Amino acid sequence: MMNGYTGFTFASQEEWLKCYYFFRAGFAAAWAEAAFTLGCPSSLFAMTLLIVYPAWDAVANVIDAERSGGLGNNRMQAINVFISGLATLAVVVALQMSNNSVLAVFGAWAILSGLLQLGSAVGRWKRFEAPWAMVMILSGVQSAWVGAFFIWLARSPEPPLITNVAGYAALGAIYFLISAIWMSVNDLRHPAS
Repeated sequence: MMNGYTGFTFASQEEWLKCYYFFRAGFAAAWAEAAFTLGCPSSLFAMTLLIVYPAWDAVANVIDAERSGGLGNNRMQAINVFISGLATLAVVVALQMSNNSVLAVFGAWAILSGLLQLGSAVGRWKRFEAPWAMVMILSGVQSAWVGAFFIWLARSPEPPLITNVAGYAALGAIYFLISAIWMSVNDLRHPAS
């Protein structure tokens, strides 16, 4: 039985998503660790990390969309690729201005990408009817909420930029990890025949 995407069965799609979520969790955790340990003492490293984070999200969405039927079949992810690419450029510009500007850019990006992730997760919930998709729905909602908080925080005097964004990345890692573990446990409980 096909899931509507050329060449992918439900089982192969879920296997891909499990690996993808583990990888996204690992990247976000490594990024947050680098931000907390190396980004705080080094402004150049912090700036590099801040540019890399939305750029990575754009690349990750392209890879996932291509493995899930292409960008044309995954409109939420296609829009997210564009938004994350635009956020990457906006971070580069905002870094020339102030920490507040960068945090505001991350806030706007977190709101938009969170809502788009919410849309993608709802689509996967409908397609797979799997409880793990609810975790990604919650992640999208949390991302939008944190984005609003970042915009509010950007109005205060020079917020601690890299640690705020690192906390956001760490939360993302947790959501991706929970989804991947949930899928792995489900595989153990219901092995493919």
